[in-house]
Amino acid sequence: MSFEERLQAHWRTLDETPAADFVARIDEIAKDAPPAISAFERACARDSTGQSALAVPLYREALRIGLSGERRRRAAVQLSSSLRITGHAEEALALLTAERAQPSDHLDDAVSAVLGLTLTSLGREREAVSVLLAALAPHLPRYQRSMANYAKQLVAD
Repeated sequence: MSFEERLQAHWRTLDETPAADFVARIDEIAKDAPPAISAFERACARDSTGQSALAVPLYREALRIGLSGERRRRAAVQLSSSLRITGHAEEALALLTAERAQPSDHLDDAVSAVLGLTLTSLGREREAVSVLLAALAPHLPRYQRSMANYAKQLVAD
């Protein structure tokens, strides 16, 4: 079984595996990955088991080493979320703002969701609702144009 197959198989056990066992197994599987991917997956395991403070340095390491592709974008989103949770919302905002300037992909809504939460953590609820409404609007069966306009109006002025 390949690294990716072993990794995905174990991720499917997240809800049934005690946190310490889950993290230990991810750490074991990650030994077979390139360093940036290893650091990222180890960070994800900690983050997903409620250990955001332990995930932050691993996300930073993965990005510093040169994580690329979808995992790079996921790392930016997840690092931002962990920073927000650990009381560093301003840093999360800076990362997410930079991430929104990246080429669009299927993770755009995740960026917006974490940005909305981050803005709320900073007491900027009106902006948060605007970001979230703008992200939601394209998915609505009707009223896309109206909701997009309302999102803009929330932050006009």
